[in-house]
Amino acid sequence: MSMIAVFIGRVFIAVIFLVSGINKLIHVNDTGAMIAGAGLPPGLAIPTGLFELIAGICLVFGVATRLWSILLAGFVLLTILFFHRDFTDPMQAMMAMKNLAIAGGLLCLFGYGNTRWSYDALRQRRRDELATHDAELRARDAEVRAARAEGRTVETVEVAPARKPFWKF
Repeated sequence: MSMIAVFIGRVFIAVIFLVSGINKLIHVNDTGAMIAGAGLPPGLAIPTGLFELIAGICLVFGVATRLWSILLAGFVLLTILFFHRDFTDPMQAMMAMKNLAIAGGLLCLFGYGNTRWSYDALRQRRRDELATHDAELRARDAEVRAARAEGRTVETVEVAPARKPFWKF
């Protein structure tokens, strides 16, 4: 049940960045003006939107989840520093707390890393299968070498052939 919660949480956090990235890319001039208002170059509007969009897509599918979650946590914390630093304004303080909560969720996602229903988990499972198969082959080869060294015949031990990765045809 906890893995279902992690999956849903990962998707919910990703939706924030998907929507924000799309919005930034649709309204590039407004985003550039907002970024310029914070004293940053307005040319960061498109890279910021692309970063959020790509990161959101990667989080949805679970591709490099730990990397994207730590990058996004840093990004969100930097937005507090640049855009929501006036804590005397209740709206700015509320936005800073919201971003702090999002960063906390991203750090939790970083801690979980490869969760079920993600590309990362599929890749890890395949690596584990290949490692097990390789260990079985090495054990069989060691048994054959030992038997030959002792001068006795060895019955061939059948080991299932390694499956090809699903992305190779």
